[in-house]
Amino acid sequence: MKPASRRPPGPSQRQLRAGELIRHALVEILRTEDINDEALNGVSVTLTEVRMGKDLRHARCFVEPLGGEDAPTVVKALNRHGKFLRGRLGQSIDMKFTPELTFVHDESFNEAARMEALFADPKVARDLAKARLDDDADQD
Repeated sequence: MKPASRRPPGPSQRQLRAGELIRHALVEILRTEDINDEALNGVSVTLTEVRMGKDLRHARCFVEPLGGEDAPTVVKALNRHGKFLRGRLGQSIDMKFTPELTFVHDESFNEAARMEALFADPKVARDLAKARLDDDADQD
């Protein structure tokens, strides 16, 4: 019997490999294809991660527009063209099934900027310096 405190296992090696395969293929598709949508014209999109479902039939694609500007509009546009992108993906990868694509905004960039601003706060820097001094004193 498993202990109740165990966290569920992360993605399998197969899911990770398939996610990277799809990410690389989608990056190439987005780089080379002309998608006729006002929201995507002249916008450079970073595809940061692709998380696969256990059955490899669903892919959640995390994207960030360059500069982070107008992310909700860009994500909606990518989801509107999901079937087109899935069709192109099916031509460029060798998998039993071409996964259904869902695009979501990658919030990790915003979170990193928030944490950077927090660490730059003079009060936090003072507390961190004090904590380091306390740790050094404990080790001696």
